[in-house]
Amino acid sequence: MSLPDQAPVAASPPLERGSHYKWIALSNTTLGVLMVMINQSIVLIALPDIFRGIHLNPLDPSNTSYLLWMLMGFMVVTAVLVVTFGRLGDMFGRVRMYNMGFAVFTLCSILLSVTWLHGSAGALWLIGWRIVQGIGGALLFANSTAILTDAFPVEQRGTALGINSLAAIAGSFLGLVLGGVLAPIDWKMIFLVSVPFGVFGTVWAYLKLRDTGVRQRARMDWWGNVTFAVGLISILVGITYGIQPYGSSTMGWGNPWVLTALIGGAVVLAVFVRIETVVADPLFRLSLFRLRAFTAGNIASLLTALGRGGLQFMLIIWLQGIWLPLHGYSFERTPLWAGIYMIPLTIGFLFSAPASGWLSDRFGARIFTVVGTLVTAGSFLALMTLPTDFNYWLFALLLLVNGLGSGLFASPNRAEIMNSVPAESRGAGAGMTATFQNSAMVLSIGIFFSLMIAGLSHTLPGAMHDGLVQQGVPEGQAQQISHLPPIGVLFAAFLGYNPFQQLLGGHLAGLPDGGATLTSKEFFPHLISAPFHRGLVVAFWFAVVACLIAAISSLLTERVDRRRRVKAPESLGSELAAVSGEAGLAPSELVVPSEDTPATGAVEAPGSGTPTGRQPR
Repeated sequence: MSLPDQAPVAASPPLERGSHYKWIALSNTTLGVLMVMINQSIVLIALPDIFRGIHLNPLDPSNTSYLLWMLMGFMVVTAVLVVTFGRLGDMFGRVRMYNMGFAVFTLCSILLSVTWLHGSAGALWLIGWRIVQGIGGALLFANSTAILTDAFPVEQRGTALGINSLAAIAGSFLGLVLGGVLAPIDWKMIFLVSVPFGVFGTVWAYLKLRDTGVRQRARMDWWGNVTFAVGLISILVGITYGIQPYGSSTMGWGNPWVLTALIGGAVVLAVFVRIETVVADPLFRLSLFRLRAFTAGNIASLLTALGRGGLQFMLIIWLQGIWLPLHGYSFERTPLWAGIYMIPLTIGFLFSAPASGWLSDRFGARIFTVVGTLVTAGSFLALMTLPTDFNYWLFALLLLVNGLGSGLFASPNRAEIMNSVPAESRGAGAGMTATFQNSAMVLSIGIFFSLMIAGLSHTLPGAMHDGLVQQGVPEGQAQQISHLPPIGVLFAAFLGYNPFQQLLGGHLAGLPDGGATLTSKEFFPHLISAPFHRGLVVAFWFAVVACLIAAISSLLTERVDRRRRVKAPESLGSELAAVSGEAGLAPSELVVPSEDTPATGAVEAPGSGTPTGRQPR
């Protein structure tokens, strides 16, 4: 007899038994997350070599959209699809969706490296396959957290998710270093480097991973999927084009198309919310927001992602456009060294993320999430007091503190959210959380660049005009260059170009010293330092406020039994998934107490005669 549409379906009996399965799940999902994050950030540093390789000038105003989509296309697609794939994981098996993600991501890495096209066609080829690669990334992100939550018992999830978070942050900074090393040799290597790991991980996941959680049969919420995708894509595309110039304005927030995309996207998302309240099997389980830990934890996660998302870009511009050239590094070498000099941020996270995950399993998550956000806010406050030409060791110390704060928050926050979600909804819950985080990354980039451009637009034109005239540039040409959109200057610094060498081109030979002063390592950094610092302070203040609100939200996440320092009991479905992951058993092999059995809160393994679950509290 067939099961009702809504009935939970037990996972298939596993092929192998034993508690070591959870470590297989952790190592494979960690490899997947590490590979995706390395591949995402490796492109940031390699962009100059990519554009040189396809013979396209990214600073040409007509090519700005190619540059932005190369940067943000992956993140937009991942943000849009991750919740859908989490829901599909709940319905058809999280491991199945995860395996598909590994295969898609690896195939796209190969296709990205074999392009033979140049110019706009080459850019579109790369953007198109990066978007498809984002689909693979969404499949991995949406289901890796749910797989770990199924495999580990509640008292060990913080540790497991901490190690997984560590891989995500470490990968984002390892990608910067790898991109700086490999791209000058051959830009195609930045995509090929992940292929061996992708092939190995795909085969390993197919052979070793299995579904240990509860699977929920349901109908697909097609209207919810369509309205969510259209609404979110519209808003994220509007943000992407909002930071580009429009007419005589330095930004495009007044562009009718941008306004239509933002307002229209918000309206469609409102329709989506209405749909989710009436369909039988919604894409977004709005009922999860009734769980205080889920709601408050996601608000805190969203706000910290907003504060942290644009930080990487601001620090890279700070190092590449100002500090490194002032300290003798050529503009061409700054992308690699920016990644190296930001390593303290990664070290802080590598140290605190697993430690906080392990400690939060024993003492509760709230103290670590609150302290982590406050430490991060304090590091932002300290960073804005530094001069643009700072002492590196002080800068490195503040980066270390920022990484420590982010690590203290990340693992306990993820564990707190996932522990609050019923077992049959873990894929949807993980997908919703990942959607908030990935959307926040794109939104953060838009916010940080907008704040920075707004700060630069008031002071940079005058500083550029006066500096150029003093070096012999004709008045008309100096006036024209000084009124170019500030985003062009930011992108030049971000990509490791000497801006005035690009802007003046053939006119350099007619200047008194052949333009040697204008194209020196010191002229541009000194010119932009004061305007950049003003914009940086405004951006960092936004990050501080976001972190402080996240700290308040983290205070509301859970109640802790102070006598025993343990969380409230999970639901039976959650207990079953935790026990099956711990003992290597499928939920169908566990004996569930009947209505006549005393409610001890324990679950017996077959044939054992002893409870394997936790004792009553």
